[in-house]
Amino acid sequence: MKKARRQKKGGRTLKIASIIVLAILLVGAYLLFAPMAHGSKRTYIFIDDDDTADSVYQKVSEKSSGHAAWTFRKLGAISGYGSNIHTGRYEIGNGGALATFRRIRNGLQAPVNLTINSVRTVDRLAADISKKMMFSKQELLQILQNRDSCAKYGYSPETIIAMFIPNTYDLYWNISPSKFMERMHKESKRFWTFERRQKADAAKLSPNQVMTLASIVDEETANTEEMPKIAGMYINRLRIDMPLQADPTVKYANKQFEARRIYNSMLKVDNPYNTYKYKGLPPGPIRVPSVAAIDAVLNHTHHDYIYMCAKEDFSGTHNFARTYEEHQQNAARYAKALNERGIK
Repeated sequence: MKKARRQKKGGRTLKIASIIVLAILLVGAYLLFAPMAHGSKRTYIFIDDDDTADSVYQKVSEKSSGHAAWTFRKLGAISGYGSNIHTGRYEIGNGGALATFRRIRNGLQAPVNLTINSVRTVDRLAADISKKMMFSKQELLQILQNRDSCAKYGYSPETIIAMFIPNTYDLYWNISPSKFMERMHKESKRFWTFERRQKADAAKLSPNQVMTLASIVDEETANTEEMPKIAGMYINRLRIDMPLQADPTVKYANKQFEARRIYNSMLKVDNPYNTYKYKGLPPGPIRVPSVAAIDAVLNHTHHDYIYMCAKEDFSGTHNFARTYEEHQQNAARYAKALNERGIK
């Protein structure tokens, strides 16, 4: 009888112990594997050079549920995380504290989607890029504006903007400015396929010259269907050694990007980008050209127009002419429309 009671009591003890062990395992599993982020929504933290273990814990805490942040901190303390901090952008999402901690401890970053847009100036380009990266605008400008640095990639400060092809790229947030430039150089070389280079050769233009002309075409119109026709007109001028007389280059030379009219005083500025004063293409692109404009130059329309003028209906398209007399008539109609609208 006593033996049976002891066995019964021993069975209850074992059962209780099993429940306790199971509960501990469940709690441990929950702490280690339950989603980190609030509401299981994917979010990110950025760890930079100044971060310590405590500042990282704080960043994780701000993005995580309470139990997950506590577990992350304990894992960090056990593993000595403070002596092994990697900079970067890291995901806090559906993964549990253990998986998240391993990623951050081992430097397994979530890449940044960096979009290169068709912008007007190197300064604006550097500003847009630095907003998404760890390095500063000034750090990037030091490369873009340095002649020796640009020469490493086959460019000059005047042409370096031609190396950037508008697109979206996956990059690590903590990439160095020099590694970033290497990546952009690689992407530019990938863009300039054998076929594109052949077309550039056929137009008697180098890739940099294509980019420069494309930047002018981009400024002339937002109508992609008209771009090849405009490109063809400028190529005709280059072939007969006629000044490009491109209004966008005058705006660039005068730093009056939003000007609606070009005045004689603007044409007189002594600047190599003033294509009314200097023949040929300007020293470099006047913006990062769009892919549509680049391909418009490479696939330009073959015609015999050498003049164009914005249409008087303000549609954003142009009237083209073969003779100066015809062009004067088009220009007079456009000037009349500007005057009627009070545009100065």
